[in-house]
Amino acid sequence: MKRLRWRWWIGAAAFVAVPFGLDSYALHVAITCLFYAMMATSWNLIAGYTGQVSFAHAAFAGIGAYTSGLLAVKAGVPPWIGIAVGTAAAGAFGLMLGVLCLRMGGIYLSLATLAFSEILSIVVQNEYEVTRGTMGLQIPGLLPTYSKLSYYFVFLAAAVGTVWLVVRLIRSDLGLSFRAVQNDEAAAAASGVDVVRIRVLAFTVSSALAGLAGGLFGHYLLLITPTLLSLDQMFLVLAMAVIGGLGSLWGPVAGAFFLEILSEYIRAWGEYHVLAFGLVALVVARFAPDGLAGLARAVRKGPPAPGRPAPAAGGRS
Repeated sequence: MKRLRWRWWIGAAAFVAVPFGLDSYALHVAITCLFYAMMATSWNLIAGYTGQVSFAHAAFAGIGAYTSGLLAVKAGVPPWIGIAVGTAAAGAFGLMLGVLCLRMGGIYLSLATLAFSEILSIVVQNEYEVTRGTMGLQIPGLLPTYSKLSYYFVFLAAAVGTVWLVVRLIRSDLGLSFRAVQNDEAAAAASGVDVVRIRVLAFTVSSALAGLAGGLFGHYLLLITPTLLSLDQMFLVLAMAVIGGLGSLWGPVAGAFFLEILSEYIRAWGEYHVLAFGLVALVVARFAPDGLAGLARAVRKGPPAPGRPAPAAGGRS
């Protein structure tokens, strides 16, 4: 345990010290990584711990971003207050969508969230007078002076807060209910767990965290476009969580950094970078079905002793 704490402290010191040696471009990549870490971690809360696959996560980020941006542009509301309202709005939409759809579960929930995401994207693109459509909505920055280093620490604090909240939820009695619903809904219901309420709660918290990430990212970029809530963004977040390791606390964070940095390296490949993502996903699915987190666990444990069966896959941190 003591050794593990030292690793955490070394990792924290690296996250604080490294940005001082980065140029502007590398800082932008680091900030984008932290944004995706927030998105993948919050999506992991519903997919990795309650077994619900939602395709509306990018849409909730868009709700947070557009709510905060419109409040700042149309009503002069300070960005910090706008982000708080945007987070609450994303959570409220998540609650409403969850109440309507989470009783269905399975493929029906996925289709419903996919439809919600597409409808919201069409509305944003066509309401030009309000959202400026595909031209994008210019919004003020979060800080009085634009500094990528300052934004890096804002996103670092938000990402740490997101991971901390998810850890607290998963390690509480509520987390046990999440696991019970994921593993066997019928058994969980027979044990007194309100399955729908647990699903809706996880969905609402996850949606609010996506709204927070979207609001922060919009004020960092100073421009919000429909790209933020596109399905491309959604599938990228999904790939980050899966490649990092669903149901792992730090796997989605590792997946976010891995895929975002990889995408920067292969950006010059044009459309072929999608092919590279597909190959990475295939390799991970074939050789490391528990993602990077599962691979790290296997390396840490080492090969099984002679005469002993290999440990079952799917162990979680």
